[in-house]
Amino acid sequence: MGRRKVRREALQKNKTIVPMDIQFTCPFCNHEKSCEVKMDKRRNIARISCKICLEDFQTNINMLSEPIDVYNDWIDSCNAVNRTT
Repeated sequence: MGRRKVRREALQKNKTIVPMDIQFTCPFCNHEKSCEVKMDKRRNIARISCKICLEDFQTNINMLSEPIDVYNDWIDSCNAVNRTT
């Protein structure tokens, strides 16, 4: 009696991890990658500022916050101001 062949599954390829952006498009001057986020996790404060038009925004963060969260907070606050006026 012969031995049955063992089926081997193909090796799975590892997905490459793409780092998240820390530079974003400015909502005021529309320059791409002109806004940079700086996070101070010890003080729980993040600051985003535009290099072109010098607009800036500061918000409170927690240990799980990422730069995209700060940018979204900035966009949300801009939308809130536009709705009230």
